[in-house]
Amino acid sequence: MSDEMSNRENVIVVRFPQDSHAYEALTSLKQLDSQGQIDVAGAAVVVRGEDGHVEVKDAVADSSYAGTLGGGLVGLLIGVIGGPLGILIGGATGLLVGSLFDVDDADDTQSALSDVSKSIRVGETALLADVTEPITEVIDAAMQSLGGEVLRRSAADVEDEIAAAEKAQREAKREARKQLLEARKQLLEARQEKHRNQIRAKIEELKSKLQPHQKATSETS
Repeated sequence: MSDEMSNRENVIVVRFPQDSHAYEALTSLKQLDSQGQIDVAGAAVVVRGEDGHVEVKDAVADSSYAGTLGGGLVGLLIGVIGGPLGILIGGATGLLVGSLFDVDDADDTQSALSDVSKSIRVGETALLADVTEPITEVIDAAMQSLGGEVLRRSAADVEDEIAAAEKAQREAKREARKQLLEARKQLLEARQEKHRNQIRAKIEELKSKLQPHQKATSETS
């Protein structure tokens, strides 16, 4: 089996019946990484609040990611599923519930981001990680020993969808600004027209007052 086929980079989300198991799972991933069985680019124990925000409780990051979780895929992903972009998907840009993919769509379109977001439920602690693994059984066995339920999606698919979501957000912002400017223009025009009408009304009022006076003057002359 080739390296390309045997080593795949995936994003995994693991839910546990007990919060403490998520922290144990993070330690387990680090051990598997140190043993060379997998490569962990980034991992975090996270919890989603009632407002949809995703909070990082504990994390590790590979040194190749500028030394911080925020510089890697996991950091980007957390920002998307628990931040402003979340509104566009049904929750951002943090919708009301804070996740782009928390609202069921009418169609059956498959989305890696949606799957990941839905797996991190309100009030629950989960493990989120970016890993390269020769076989899935290594992580599956480690997580199952802690009662964990593993969701796995291709890191490439997640990256592509993040890029698409960010593009959609930029386009939505441009469209919103365009509509705002148009609304302001219409409001200004309406105000100007109202002002013109008020001036016309005042002129007509003055004319009506002057006409009797002018008529009386002409009759006495």
